Amino acid sequence: MLEYTVFAVLSVVVVVALELLWFRTGVFRTLQYWIAMAIVLGFQVPVDGWLTKLSDPIVLYEESEMTGWRIPWDIPVEDFAFGFSMVTLTMLLWLRLGPRPVAETPPSTSTPSEQRTP
Repeated sequence: MLEYTVFAVLSVVVVVALELLWFRTGVFRTLQYWIAMAIVLGFQVPVDGWLTKLSDPIVLYEESEMTGWRIPWDIPVEDFAFGFSMVTLTMLLWLRLGPRPVAETPPSTSTPSEQRTP
């Protein structure tokens, strides 16, 4: 069974569904998101390529659990799906649950005589 492939595809489907049906941040429509994904890809390719190169792999995969498609530098295509899911989910959580603007505190209502002097 292509277990690694199934989980890779499932991770993409779940993350996209979370955005479209629950989070609704609109992140897929922003240029900033796609630029961030391009930056991630720019670092993922050399690092993942070095880790998974068939000539001297550091990370080993069970070939029967994946499609066997590798692009560029022997990177399993499933790794790109997992990378997309992890980075996108992190961004969605940050946008949805991240810092909120701090409410301004109302000005003090005490009179000058009630204020302490140094």
